[in-house]
Amino acid sequence: MELRIFYDGNCPLCSAEMRQLKARDPKNLIALEDLNAPDFSKRFSHIDRDYANTILHGETATGEVLLGLDVTCKAWALTGTRAWIQLLRLPVIKTVADWCYLRFAKNRYRISYLLTGKARCDDNCQIPTKRR
Repeated sequence: MELRIFYDGNCPLCSAEMRQLKARDPKNLIALEDLNAPDFSKRFSHIDRDYANTILHGETATGEVLLGLDVTCKAWALTGTRAWIQLLRLPVIKTVADWCYLRFAKNRYRISYLLTGKARCDDNCQIPTKRR
């Protein structure tokens, strides 16, 4: 595991992106952890679940915590796909991209409803994950 992503499994758009990531991760470099899992706080006491619900959190194999679009860019880089996403880290674009991401994160349920007709997931959004 190179990157563990702590995501909101209740968000249809978040869950869809995690499914896309895992579909492009044949080497199993990315582990996914739903913030809403009943035992989340017990297993990941070093991650503040409330804060992680406001901005995407990731943790590298070395224990470095990444936030927001840094997680997204690292994850897609590990899959070797969607190289264009790395443009979001360019100095001129980074500030605007991060500002936009934070607005998206804050309004993700509303945006999910507008794009998918579903504000929150029910059981059919769950992502099957392999635990090691």
